[in-house]
Amino acid sequence: MAIKIGLMGFGAIGRKLYSESLKANNIEISAVCDIGNPEILTYLLQKEFENTKKVSFVDNYFRSDTSKSRFLNGINPGDVAWDLFDVDFVVDATGKFRTYDHIQKHLKSGAKRVIISTLPIDKIDRLVIHGVNEDSIKVDDKAISAGSSTMNALALLLKSLIPLGISSINMTTIHSYTSDQSLQDVVGPDFRCSRSASENIIPNESETEKWISELFPSLDNKINCNALNVPVKKGSMLDLSIAFNSDLINIEEVNSSIIESSKLNPNIIGITNDPVVSSDIIGDPRSIVFDTKGTLKAGENLIKVLGWYDNGHCHAMRILDVVENYSKLGGLQ
Repeated sequence: MAIKIGLMGFGAIGRKLYSESLKANNIEISAVCDIGNPEILTYLLQKEFENTKKVSFVDNYFRSDTSKSRFLNGINPGDVAWDLFDVDFVVDATGKFRTYDHIQKHLKSGAKRVIISTLPIDKIDRLVIHGVNEDSIKVDDKAISAGSSTMNALALLLKSLIPLGISSINMTTIHSYTSDQSLQDVVGPDFRCSRSASENIIPNESETEKWISELFPSLDNKINCNALNVPVKKGSMLDLSIAFNSDLINIEEVNSSIIESSKLNPNIIGITNDPVVSSDIIGDPRSIVFDTKGTLKAGENLIKVLGWYDNGHCHAMRILDVVENYSKLGGLQ
């Protein structure tokens, strides 16, 4: 029996989830809630993915050859009675509704479980990073976060490297611009974010630091995370500078540790020995592709590590992984 998903937010992540659901035999998008014009949303689907070129919008349904998804105009959590559609999960892909109260509104409107597509602002039943802590999930989890693309990429690299003994870490994500940035200078939430995303490298905050410490308590007060949004539409890179406890650490040991993790998780950790650039990673479904040529050593114990990720595409895939992880607990299918 298919896993039924109610989707709130039909932006880049939401449309990617819809596209991937058409490829899967066990995933069904039963309902889509968005504030946008459904005919324009259909047009975007037709232009964005090969397998959605023939999707149509008829009688308030997005229709493909094999499925139909009810469209609902809604603005806030609680606007949709999810129980009417008998969905197993609600995925909030808006990126806006990140508090526990927001999630509770979905639950009170008939959602059985809610997965938000980004990091939460406050408490959450569980943050699930596929490949790191999916074994910790519980039947009682109702308010769930699938993290962010950066969180997933970083957590997988750190899980590989923590056994080597880490003293401190500085992480910078060199990140493609996002939908909440303006392509022209316009007043935004702060001074730097008011500048044109298409013309500038813009320093930005990263919320990853707090949640990495939650996921790996041994790294509490040892990690600093920040972001640079750059004028690139797709494709992002992690740049880690890691001070290890031992002065004997070397490039080969670091590379080997990540390569071994890739062998255990080849669907989410990739390895490249090629001199890649950001456009080479577009369309890669893995959470991180480790760049062996980017590993450098400075001084006695400082190692630089690089990894690449297609932030939108890979994160949609991880959200579906989290959905499937919970569906295996029973009681939902």
